Amino acid sequence: MADAAPQIPVTVLTGYLGAGKTTLLNRILSETHGKRFAVIVNEFGEVGIDNDLIVDADEEIFEMNNGCICCTVRGDLIRIIAGLMRRSRGFDGIVVETTGLADPAPVAQTFFVDEDVRRKTKLDAIITVADARHLLKQIDQAPEAQEQLAFADIVLVNKVDLVDAGGLATVERRIRNINPYAKIHRTERCDIDLVQVLGRDAFNLERILEVEPGFLHEEHEHEHDDRIGSLSLVANRPMKPNRFVPWIQDVTQRYGTDILRMKGIASIEDDDRQFVVQSVHMLIEGGSRRPWKELEPRQTRLVFIGRDLPKDLLRQGFEACCA
Repeated sequence: MADAAPQIPVTVLTGYLGAGKTTLLNRILSETHGKRFAVIVNEFGEVGIDNDLIVDADEEIFEMNNGCICCTVRGDLIRIIAGLMRRSRGFDGIVVETTGLADPAPVAQTFFVDEDVRRKTKLDAIITVADARHLLKQIDQAPEAQEQLAFADIVLVNKVDLVDAGGLATVERRIRNINPYAKIHRTERCDIDLVQVLGRDAFNLERILEVEPGFLHEEHEHEHDDRIGSLSLVANRPMKPNRFVPWIQDVTQRYGTDILRMKGIASIEDDDRQFVVQSVHMLIEGGSRRPWKELEPRQTRLVFIGRDLPKDLLRQGFEACCA
């Protein structure tokens, strides 16, 4: 039987207004890397202008102008990707640039909900570009700025030439408060080796755990003055499958609008394999992966990143799942 066609990696670029998303996109399109990308631009409003700001390139640009934080975006994205897959000339990757006012969730959820999209493409990474000079004010004033950081797999702290060392440390500390797990890079005009942002497989929790086994080893919760924060839960006892699975499903349905990202690895009673679970809002996926290694601690570690998380309830529910 012939091998299935490889999945095309999708990179999502997000970040608040003026952070430098289009600058990064232009670098991706203009640098000599020998790859061909399809670009999908989601603008807020009926008249698109970002297309006019993107460098003249061989790539094809598709605009989605009729929605932002709603299911319209997901439907448009599914249709555009389906059209791309029918073309005879292939792509090495797809780049989706969201509007600066966007919640990245509808884009990320597309790769959970549509079976055809899921089979032909894979979400490689959510990259958030942050304006080092203005980010602190944006975090305080705009929920979208916090959500974009919370969803990120990779954060580019851009315009670092406009901020002193102390200011940069403060900015990165605030980012870490919101999302302790994203990889942070400092940039000027988004000047970065594209190897650091493309083909990272950063949204794939199994891949992350293979490369960085300690990825989920944060054992403390992060307290700060913003509504969005993180909670890490750790258990050394295995989980009862008839408790853990219904509990995690109930949590995502009950609190999913406020849980932006959830990811984790669980030790299930009477199962020698690791159980990996991750979600975006109310959409959740999970399954067994490789066997636990002989000397590997069989711990369950869950990470929640969200808004006004019910931490005590989550902690109690988690502990009730232990064998």
